Amino acid sequence: MKKLLLIVCLVAFTYTSNAQVSTPQPSPFSKIEQKVGMTDVTLEFSRPSMKGRTIFGDLVPFGKVWRTGANANTKITFSTDVTVNGQNLKAGSYAMYTIPNKDSWEVLFYSDAKNWGTPRKWDDAKVAAKATANVMQMPMKIETYTMSFDDLTNNSAVIGILWENTYVGVQFETPTDKSVMASINKTMNGPSANDYYAAAVYFKQEGKDIAQAAKWIDKAIELTKERPRFWYYRQQSLIYAKAGNKKGAIAAAKTSLKLATKENNADYMKMNKASLKEWGAM
Repeated sequence: MKKLLLIVCLVAFTYTSNAQVSTPQPSPFSKIEQKVGMTDVTLEFSRPSMKGRTIFGDLVPFGKVWRTGANANTKITFSTDVTVNGQNLKAGSYAMYTIPNKDSWEVLFYSDAKNWGTPRKWDDAKVAAKATANVMQMPMKIETYTMSFDDLTNNSAVIGILWENTYVGVQFETPTDKSVMASINKTMNGPSANDYYAAAVYFKQEGKDIAQAAKWIDKAIELTKERPRFWYYRQQSLIYAKAGNKKGAIAAAKTSLKLATKENNADYMKMNKASLKEWGAM
């Protein structure tokens, strides 16, 4: 009985020592995602509240680097390259720091996005882009720090910062037209050799229309005739064999073997020789 009581007390003590009180965070984390043209953009930041305090020029001093929120630095992630104030920003994540002033802010995109607040040692070489944004006075107070994506177009958006009675916006531009034109040109020019090759191999592997697979592999080879590929001819031989075209299969295998030998590819040399032997051509 005493042993059982001891075990119960030990379990109760362990539970008590591991228990923690959960309370709301004073500056809750927020994450917003926005597609701008063809670019995915994500903002991650923490949201302090005014709570009766004077913010800009007091809690957030003028003329000093600010983390642009609370807790960890505010982070912005772009899925493609973008431009800010004519400066190129590579795809990736950046910390957004700001230097607030009464009439305008400096907005800085910092390549090290893993700081808690501002870096212990600031490095100007890590400022990938910066822009100046004018301060707009809001007609009402914004109690909780807020960020937004504003003025969306196919090619740009404005990162909005709102708190107290202040709004600041900085625009970035995306390479939407370049991406769309590349897609249009590729589509209008028809499928690539790789597209035809992949489709043909898939049809062969999945037991689909083998006649269609033969047409696609023929097209892939036609598009690469100036730089023939031994693996294309290898698949052509297998597709022809499956379609019952033994003569065509042998011819394709011989071409694949010749090209593979020139490239000193032992694996394809071995596979082609085995097939040619199986088909009575060696």
